Amino acid sequence: MGERKTWADKKAEIMSRPGAGAAYEAARIRFELGEAVRLRREQLGLTQTELAERTGLKQPAVARFEAGGTMPTIPMLERLAEALEMRLSVQFQPLREAS
Repeated sequence: MGERKTWADKKAEIMSRPGAGAAYEAARIRFELGEAVRLRREQLGLTQTELAERTGLKQPAVARFEAGGTMPTIPMLERLAEALEMRLSVQFQPLREAS
């Protein structure tokens, strides 16, 4: 049997693979967007079905989005923002320097 690796070692090994950083960043963005939509929907007391009706989507599409399963387009984000009574703001930020 091989030696067991710590989670930190395993993560470092995975992240060193080509494209892993970009894939991780895309997943992080999807998760954060989905979480923000879910939190705002809950603040407004809306169900996923009600949000779907406001945006012209179907409830399973809202559920997938909230779970981070889809990368939205700008037009979809605009529809979600309007349905959630928010203003969409898209911005570019400099990459953080690795320390």
